Amino acid sequence: MPRSSTNPAGLLDRRRFLGASGLALAATLAGTGPRAWARSRAKGTDFRVEKVDRTTVRIPFRETPGRALAREIPHWDHFEIVEVTLGSGHVGFGESMLYYSWGVTGDDDAARVLGKNAASLMWDDSLGSGLQQALFDAVARGLDVPLHRLLGEQVHDTTPVSWWNIDIPPADWVSECQEAYAQGYRAMKTKGRPWFDIWACADAVRDTIPTDFKIGVDFNDTLLTAEQGIPILKDLEQTPQIGIFETPIPQSDVEGNVRIRNEIEIPIALHYGTPRPAVVIKRDVCDGFVAGGGASRLIDTNAVAATAGLPFWLQLVGSDITAAWSLHCGAVLSNATWPAVNCHQLFAARLLTNPILLTEGYAPIPTGPGLGFELDRDALDRYRIEKPAERPDPPRLIETTWPDGRRLYTANTGRVNFMLSAANAGQIPYFERGVDSRLLPDDGSDAWRTRYNRARSDGPFLER
Repeated sequence: MPRSSTNPAGLLDRRRFLGASGLALAATLAGTGPRAWARSRAKGTDFRVEKVDRTTVRIPFRETPGRALAREIPHWDHFEIVEVTLGSGHVGFGESMLYYSWGVTGDDDAARVLGKNAASLMWDDSLGSGLQQALFDAVARGLDVPLHRLLGEQVHDTTPVSWWNIDIPPADWVSECQEAYAQGYRAMKTKGRPWFDIWACADAVRDTIPTDFKIGVDFNDTLLTAEQGIPILKDLEQTPQIGIFETPIPQSDVEGNVRIRNEIEIPIALHYGTPRPAVVIKRDVCDGFVAGGGASRLIDTNAVAATAGLPFWLQLVGSDITAAWSLHCGAVLSNATWPAVNCHQLFAARLLTNPILLTEGYAPIPTGPGLGFELDRDALDRYRIEKPAERPDPPRLIETTWPDGRRLYTANTGRVNFMLSAANAGQIPYFERGVDSRLLPDDGSDAWRTRYNRARSDGPFLER
C-alpha cells in the first residue's frame, strides 16, 4: 500500500517552483551568517596558523566488526590526526580516515594555511576533513565558544546517533544490536548483501531486539531493479525493528526509486546529490537524504533539505573525533533529525579522553570550548605508526556457500568494495535464502593459493 504523504501543507505547490537556481540560492545564503560572525571576531595575528602537525595512527577494531571488516575494508583502521597551533597558543585537532573520507588533508593543504587567519580558511572544504576540523576547533577555542557557534545558530540540544556495521551474519545482527542498545543507542545501520541471508537476519532480530530499536539496511544498489527488489523489501518491512532502507537500487534510476517509494511503507533514503535535489523534490524520489562532506557542503545541503521539508542523517565517518565534530554539526542543522552514522563504535579504543554517551538514542551537544572534548595523547602515542605509502590490501579469499552445495570464491582485486562491485555486475548470485559467507584464512595449502589466484585473475567462480 502506498504511504500517505507526510509533507507539510503547501510543500507540493512550492515544489513546482523549485528549480535548480532556487535551490542553489537557498544554499548559498545559508552559510553567510556563520562565516561573517567568525571572521568579524577572529582577526589579528593571534588567529594566524603557526604550525600544523599530522600523526598517523592505527586503531584496533572490536572483535565482531573487525571480523567483518577484514573481508573488504581492513584499511578502515588507519587515521591521520591533524593539530593546528594558532599564534594565540590555542591548539585545535581533527582527523581524516586515510582511506575513506570525503577529503584527506595533503601536504599542500597543510602548507597553504600557514601564516593565514584560521577563521578565513576554515570553511574551505578542499582542505580535507582533518585540517578543516582542526581549524574550526582552534578558532572556537580561541574565541572560548563551542565549535557549533561557528557553524551557525543552535537548533538542537541533543542529536540522534546510530550504531554501524558492514554486512554481517544473523547472529552478529543480534549481538551488535544488543550491545548498541545497552550503550544507549536506538538505531543501527548495516548492509544488505546477496552473500548473506537477509531474511534470516531479519528473523534473528524480530524476537530478540526491542521494537524501539530501529535498523537501517543499506543495499548500495544490490537489489538492482525495482522489479527484483520490491518483493524483498516487502518481506523485510514486516520486521518492526527495520526502520529505513538506503539506496536499494541505483540512485540514477528515478522511475525505479519512485516506484519503490510508492510501494514500500518504510522510508527510503538516498545519498544527497544523485538524482539532482530538484528532481528528488519534484518527483518524491525518496523520504530523506544521507548527507556528508565538509562544513560548507553540509550547510548547503541542510538549506535545500529544509526548503523541501526532508530529513537527513549525517554520515561523517571516523573515530570518536569525527563523531564529536558530527555532534556540533547536528546542533545547527535543522533537518539532521535521522540518527547520524559516524562508525566510531567499530573500534576497541578511543582517541578522546572522555566517551560520547547516549541516552535513549541521543547524545547531548557539547558546551565547552571547541569540540568540547580533549585529545588523549597517551592513545595518540600508543597507536602511532608510520604512514603507509599506499592503502593496505592484504590477500583475501572469501567463500560464499548455499544449502545446495554451491561454493563461490571471491578474491580482493586491488579495488575497495570488490565484492560489492562483483555483485552489482552480476558476478555474484542474487539474494537467496540460506546463503552465508566467510573470510577463508590462508592455510598455506596449494588449494587455497590456487583458488585465490584464479579468483583474483578471473573474478568470482563457483564450485559444487
